[in-house]
Amino acid sequence: MTATTKGTAVVTLPADNQILITREFNAPAELVYRAYTEPELIRRWWHANRGTMTVCEVDLRVGGAWRYAMVATGGFDVGFHGTYREVVPNSRLVYTEVYEGAPDAGEDDAALNTVELREKDGRTTVAILVEHTKPEHRDFHIESGMEHGMQDAMDMLEEIAVGLG
Repeated sequence: MTATTKGTAVVTLPADNQILITREFNAPAELVYRAYTEPELIRRWWHANRGTMTVCEVDLRVGGAWRYAMVATGGFDVGFHGTYREVVPNSRLVYTEVYEGAPDAGEDDAALNTVELREKDGRTTVAILVEHTKPEHRDFHIESGMEHGMQDAMDMLEEIAVGLG
């Protein structure tokens, strides 16, 4: 297997409160799912080389909670948390996500993320639909510069998934 397809995630805005991230990985769905959901593997890519991950908690079941945090380059804390609503191994995850640094970071304003994995010929297309409660939250997310870190994180995720094969 070749290592990665670097920086190929496509970001679109299908509605005024949505972000859709689509990327193909050079690995089967089972390995991409493992890299996306197992704490010891998440710790290797989620930080996108922009800091040190300090928390990686995953209770991967419907109703289970998750939380990721890091000390970012520059010394500030970044944290996210949420709850799993749907878990279909190797195929689909639905979970809430709260950015703890947002001005009105509360459960009522949590984004809803739907992750779908589709495998064909040993490659997996991952589609992540992020649905915010308000258009201004979606805009804040986009304007945060998330795309650069996300591209790097997805490249690292793919390297890990490929390495598991």
